[in-house]
Amino acid sequence: MFGIPGKQAVAITEKAAAQIAKLMAKDGHQGLRIGVKKGGCAGMEYTMDYVTEVDPLDEVVELSGARVMIAPIAQMFLFGTEIDYETSLLESGFKFRNPNVVDACGCGESIKFDESISAT
Repeated sequence: MFGIPGKQAVAITEKAAAQIAKLMAKDGHQGLRIGVKKGGCAGMEYTMDYVTEVDPLDEVVELSGARVMIAPIAQMFLFGTEIDYETSLLESGFKFRNPNVVDACGCGESIKFDESISAT
C-alpha cells in the first residue's frame, strides 16, 4: 500500500524471525500482525497480535518461516522499521528500530512519530 516496489515495508532480523516462527508454530497461527495505536505518554504505542487469517489489505513480510503482517493504518508509520528480538539478563522482547520515530518515553513502550507522516 505504502511500499516501494522491490523493497519490503519492514526488515526482520534472523533472531526476530526465529522467535516469530516459534510463536507461529506454538498454536498454529498464520503470523504476527503489527500496528500502532494511540496511547502511552509519548502518544502512540506498537501493537502485536497473533493472526489466524491474513487480511488481504495487510502488507506481508516473510523471512525464514516467519510471517509479519502490517495493519493498513500502520503501514505509513512502520515503513523502514527493523524488527529485532533481544535477550538480556533482565528482559527479552521485540525491539523496533523505526526511522519515523522522533521521541520515545523512558520505558520504551510509547513513541512519537514525525507529525508530517500523519498529515499525509
